[in-house]
Amino acid sequence: MKKLIVLIPLMIMIWACSGGDDNKSKSKKEKKVAQADAPDGKKIYKINCVLCHGADGKMGVNGSKDLTESVLSLDEAITQITNGKGLMASYEPILSKEEIEAVAEYTLSLRK
Repeated sequence: MKKLIVLIPLMIMIWACSGGDDNKSKSKKEKKVAQADAPDGKKIYKINCVLCHGADGKMGVNGSKDLTESVLSLDEAITQITNGKGLMASYEPILSKEEIEAVAEYTLSLRK
């Protein structure tokens, strides 16, 4: 009988501490991780592009284009960032494909 008195509270404690498998909290955690893993186009732009294009995209140093007046599509912007053009260096060896896409999307947000 004494063993049963000790065993039942022990089993209750183990069950209470197990926490179970909550799919809702798991999916929220997965979403937060996915968002954290997504590259920040604005941050990458500030590191790599501000020197020539300026913070607002209008600077135009060394012949760089005014990004607020750009007519490039997203795919064209990705290609230009990836391969470079004129004095603009290729960012393919520097940035990942996802980072290039994030920067291209950010540059579209600079348009008037």
